[in-house]
Amino acid sequence: MATTTQPISPSSTRPADASIVAPSPAAHTPSRLDNRWMRAVVPALLIHISIGTVYCWSVFKQLIADQMHVAPSTIEWGFSLAIFFLGMSAAFLGPVVEKDIRRSALISLVCFVAGFAGTGASIAAGWLPGVFICYGAIMGVGLGVGYLTPVKNLMLWFADNKGLATGIAVAGFGLAKAIASPVMTWLITSVGLVNMFYVLAVVYAVMMFAGFLLIRRPAGYVYSAAARVRRRTVMRRPVFWAIWLAFYLNITCGLALISQEKDILHDALAVMPRFAGLDTAAFAAATAGVISTVLAVDAVFNAVGRLGFSTLSDHCRRRETSYVVIFVMSIAVCLLQVVFHSIDNGTLWMILMMLFLVNAGYGGGFSTLPVLLEQHFGMSSVSTVHGLALSAWAFAGLSGNQLASFVVTHAADQSHRYAALMPMLAVLYTVALVAILLVMRDRKSVDDGNSVNVAARMA
Repeated sequence: MATTTQPISPSSTRPADASIVAPSPAAHTPSRLDNRWMRAVVPALLIHISIGTVYCWSVFKQLIADQMHVAPSTIEWGFSLAIFFLGMSAAFLGPVVEKDIRRSALISLVCFVAGFAGTGASIAAGWLPGVFICYGAIMGVGLGVGYLTPVKNLMLWFADNKGLATGIAVAGFGLAKAIASPVMTWLITSVGLVNMFYVLAVVYAVMMFAGFLLIRRPAGYVYSAAARVRRRTVMRRPVFWAIWLAFYLNITCGLALISQEKDILHDALAVMPRFAGLDTAAFAAATAGVISTVLAVDAVFNAVGRLGFSTLSDHCRRRETSYVVIFVMSIAVCLLQVVFHSIDNGTLWMILMMLFLVNAGYGGGFSTLPVLLEQHFGMSSVSTVHGLALSAWAFAGLSGNQLASFVVTHAADQSHRYAALMPMLAVLYTVALVAILLVMRDRKSVDDGNSVNVAARMA
């Protein structure tokens, strides 16, 4: 059954892909809340800033390991499982989000809050599997459903600036770490590790419940099961897998670098004349502020990249252009490290440029994905297709950190172990660039084919 789409102005409340029906006498009476800021932006930020705190894992993972008397590498599986279940729940529950975003917002609230509070209870009980079940599986489902829930809604409300809209939401997810990390640190000091989980579970429950109450589709939107694209159909198209591969490699490379950036900074600072003569304790004290500042600025670049690259795609003929910029930029900064040996020489400005730009590209890859998928598969099932593509995040969450650890551990020269990571990242980014160029070629061939068919009919 064919459907037609009509562009709408930013102030309109009529979506581009939905059936429009005449309002019934019992229809909802519009209120001052019925605008795109209160029905799309605010609930998106409330949900994403809550669930984005999954990236605060580094704040308390060592404390959990110490309290439960296990190795940090064992506890690390809690975060890996959370990312895996995020991606897989998004892949399988995308149609649920497509059909009813209020139900999906409620599912996200219940799973995320229960998993977060359950993690605290598991730590208090000394039950390690409970941490994996609660933080990994239960909370992971809340993450996946909550991540998807606001995205299409924002694209409907901001039909003329879809990239900007998705960037706003995903930037909230990226900023969550910068917002919540100091709060978590203060709560751990004030009330203890376990109580920190309980207190923030209540806070996130309130925030996400407010998001659930506010979120609405634009007036006149009607879900059409007949218009949706089946997952099997999507997965048969090579262009989907090319996008999936590019997205997967961007996350894998980003995580590989981000997981090692603290140690990279440590080694780079150690060879600088200012710090070279210090003993271990004095060096740690002198560099702690520098490293924490860099990590905070990283979070800002991550958020700016999420907003900036998706907004850039609004002004390009093809959405893929944003990914081309991301990959070319990332290849360039990695090759600069190889050519100038900046990590070994302690060339801090060049290292910072690499970390900041890769973080920006990492964030931009997330925010540009839904509008790129909408370009190729249409708006009617964008939540379903987006969910399928997020399965790449699930696998990258398992492979990124481990890949970096393997390369660093098995480097032939351990004194240059982090420098060994740069050529590998450059190669993987190059593969991602080739994949996205193939996506652009597919888009062009489809357009050319349509033009030929139209010309044939007119002849």
